[in-house]
Amino acid sequence: MVKTAEVVIIGGGISGCAIAYNLAKKGVKDVVLIEKGYLASGATGSCGAGIRQQWGTEMNCKIAKMSCDFFETANEELQYDGDIEFKQGGYLLLASTEKEHEQFKKNVQLQNSLGIHSRMLNLEQAKEIVPHLNTEGLVSTAFYEKDGHLNPFHATEAYGRAAERLGAKIYKYTEVTDIVVENGKVKKVKTDKGDIETKIVVNAAGGHSQIIANMAGVDIPVYSERHQILVTEPLEPLLGPMLMSFSLNIYCQQVPHGGFIMGRGDDTEPRDLRVTSSWQFLDEMVKTATGILPPLKKARLLRQWAGLYNMTPDRQPIYGPVDDVEGFYLAVGFSGHGFMFGPATGLLIAESILGEEPTINIDRLNLRRFESGDLILEPSVV
Repeated sequence: MVKTAEVVIIGGGISGCAIAYNLAKKGVKDVVLIEKGYLASGATGSCGAGIRQQWGTEMNCKIAKMSCDFFETANEELQYDGDIEFKQGGYLLLASTEKEHEQFKKNVQLQNSLGIHSRMLNLEQAKEIVPHLNTEGLVSTAFYEKDGHLNPFHATEAYGRAAERLGAKIYKYTEVTDIVVENGKVKKVKTDKGDIETKIVVNAAGGHSQIIANMAGVDIPVYSERHQILVTEPLEPLLGPMLMSFSLNIYCQQVPHGGFIMGRGDDTEPRDLRVTSSWQFLDEMVKTATGILPPLKKARLLRQWAGLYNMTPDRQPIYGPVDDVEGFYLAVGFSGHGFMFGPATGLLIAESILGEEPTINIDRLNLRRFESGDLILEPSVV
C-alpha cells in the first residue's frame, strides 16, 4: 500500500469509483480508493439499478439528466470491453390519487423546463405502452422514454478499470479504521493494511457514511435504512418500461435476462446496518406487484435481498466540502438514488475538490443547509 496520496476516497461503489475516474482524468496524481469489500459490494450492488430523470426538485432533475446522458455513451467513454447493459425502456409513473396526479403535472412542467421531455399520459395511452397493466384505481401516468435500467456491477467495474488505467490505485478488502485530523485539517487515513498521509479525503461510504464522518469528527444528519428487493425467474417479455408508483409504494422492472426486479419502501424498516430479509416485505410486495401486473401471479420467486438507503431529511444528497474540517468532502445521503446519480457525483465532486467552475451549481446541497434550514423536500421517492 502507498504511504501518501493526493486524494483518498472511501467507498468502492459507483460514487467512489466515478470520483476516482474523474479526478484521474483531470490529471490528479496519486488518487487512492479504499473499499472494505469488492467493488459494488455495498448499496450499489444491492440496488434496483433504475435510472430516471422524472424528479420533483430542480437539483435532482439536473443531476439525473447529467448522469443519464453519460450512461448513454459510458461503454465508449470508459473504454469498457464489456457492456453496462443500459436499457432505455422508459419509466412509467403511476398516479393513484388526485394529489399525486397534480404533483405529476407540476413535475412534468419542471422537467420539461430543464430539457427532460416527459409527458402526462391517460390510462388508455399507458396501456398502449404496458398492455398487461391493471389500471383499476389509477388516475393518470407520467412517462419518459429515455429513463431506463442498467447493470450496477458492470457500470462500477467500468469506472474502476478506467480509473486504474489513468493511474488511480484501488485497494479492495481494506478497511478504514480512523481519519486523523489535526488543527482542523485532514492529515492521514488509517486502515487495517497501513496508513496513508493525505490532505483530502472523500466520504463516499454509502450506508456507512456516518461512521466514516464520525472518524473525522463530523456529524452528518443521515441515517441508514434497510430497503428490500426481490427477483423472479426469467419470463417472456411482458414489460418494457420501469413501473413506479409513489403512492402505491412500488417499483418494478423486467431486466434483460427476463427476471422481474421489484422493491418498495417501508417507514418501519430498521435504521441500522442490517441487510437481512423479512417475510413482511415479501407479502406486501407480492400483493402490490400482482395487483398492478396480474401476469406476475404465475411467476416464481428466485430470491430476495436488502441494501441500505442513506437518508437525508430532504431526500437529496450532501455534496462538497465540510467547513469545519479542511480537506474533508462528502458525497453521501443519496436516499436510495446514489447509483443513478453516479456519473454526476463523480464529475461534480472532482470539480469541487479542484476548485473548478461546477457543471451544475451544487452549493445548496452542502452540509450547512441543514443548519440554515434551506431544505427543498424531494416529493418523488419510494
